[in-house]
Amino acid sequence: MRIDIITVLPEMLEGFVHESILARAEKKGLAEIRLHNLRDYTQDKWRRVDDYPFGGQAGMVMQIEPIDRCITALKEEREYDEVIFTSPDGEQFNQKIANDLSLGGNLIILAGHYKGIDQRVRDYLITREISVGDFVLTGGELPAAIIADAIVRLVPGVISDDQSALSDCFMDDMLSAPIYTRPRSYKGWDVPEILLSGNEAKIKQWEFDQAMERTKRLRPDLLKE
Repeated sequence: MRIDIITVLPEMLEGFVHESILARAEKKGLAEIRLHNLRDYTQDKWRRVDDYPFGGQAGMVMQIEPIDRCITALKEEREYDEVIFTSPDGEQFNQKIANDLSLGGNLIILAGHYKGIDQRVRDYLITREISVGDFVLTGGELPAAIIADAIVRLVPGVISDDQSALSDCFMDDMLSAPIYTRPRSYKGWDVPEILLSGNEAKIKQWEFDQAMERTKRLRPDLLKE
């Protein structure tokens, strides 16, 4: 898998993609993440990627020309399953979307910026718009990082224990059960005895019951879908 992130602030993401799970995936040859500075695809000496909107609205708008040049250049090198735009009015990102995208091949993620983006980018160049929540950020770099991280960690072999990823929150449309580690007792706060019993069937049932209770209490909306 290869993920190409188009951004006006590549330096904001450089540390992120070269650390932790993403760096491990690249070292193992399981995934690549490449950053592309949108300003490298401009044709004026100021390297501008934005301009005033037609109609007199406030703010600045990302131009279609450098975006088109960048996406076209990438597509000339390889095929892509999706060209994703990070936008507050896109579909809400969740674990199911992360699962689906992790099963695909190459992805382009365009990080939005400024007031917005020329609508023609959305009409002709983008295949999917994704939001990480009902709020507005300064730019789409953080959402792009979140999406990339959630996807890459699901690629088989990236995490040493594949079962760990399969038991994450939201995998079965439920929150995870509580988890504990040593010491078994701390300040009188004890680990539930069932987890120390060695009875795998009873432990699995306890985990399911706890996960269901937490989901009903904290995220009942998950059970309605």
